[in-house]
Amino acid sequence: MIDPSASIHATAIVHPGARIAAGVRVGPYSIVGEHVEIGERTRIGPHVVIEGHTRIGCDNEIFQFCSIGASPQDKKYDAEPTRLEIGDRNTIREFCSFNVGTSQDAHITHIGSDNWIMAYVHIAHDCHVGNHTTFANNATLAGHVHVGDWAILGGFTGVHQFCRVGAHSFCGVGTVLLQDLPPFVTVAGNPAKPHGINSEGLRRRGYSAEAIAGVKRAYRTLYRSGLSLEEARQRVAEIAAAQPEVALFSDFIAESGRGLVR
Repeated sequence: MIDPSASIHATAIVHPGARIAAGVRVGPYSIVGEHVEIGERTRIGPHVVIEGHTRIGCDNEIFQFCSIGASPQDKKYDAEPTRLEIGDRNTIREFCSFNVGTSQDAHITHIGSDNWIMAYVHIAHDCHVGNHTTFANNATLAGHVHVGDWAILGGFTGVHQFCRVGAHSFCGVGTVLLQDLPPFVTVAGNPAKPHGINSEGLRRRGYSAEAIAGVKRAYRTLYRSGLSLEEARQRVAEIAAAQPEVALFSDFIAESGRGLVR
């Protein structure tokens, strides 16, 4: 169903089964598949292909030459009706590729809202991206990666499959993440090495000086104290009990599955 107020360019190909909401614009030579749903006021540039079981929310802008909702790059995939879901108010720049999920995971790739995703970004099958993230040019997520809110991935960052990237973390240009990156931590290099906390980002987001001091204390406990990982986890949990903002850090390191960047 296509809302009458939607603007579909004459050269675009939109399947009659697609659900196109009010105010949507689809640019020249773009293709929208049968099982696609696009929310109100989303703008699709020229030469964009949106396919698969894909739902896109409201007020997104998708620039030219993107591939959205294609089959995953997974040899085990056998055309199962898995999904891709994208939230609201995202900016998705040129040549990005986002794949649907697989039956090996939760059957869905999910991208939240208010994300700034630059050119040539690849988000693979079964990834979960939060809100307010920034992906610079050529940042790449392998399958099953989870990225927390407000995380920043510098240009050419590569993230190994099944890794978790914590909220408010920061990856420098060319970072290669092979293990989990805790919240608030700044890393760079191949493989990634820690370089303190993202204090400037926390200040911009309204964290108090006291809260930032608590995060720094937790960081020093994990990375500078010489404690074993288990000892550091226990000490960070004690800090979190007195400083609520540190709970995000404490919970993350307690639940890490691939080990931590250290």
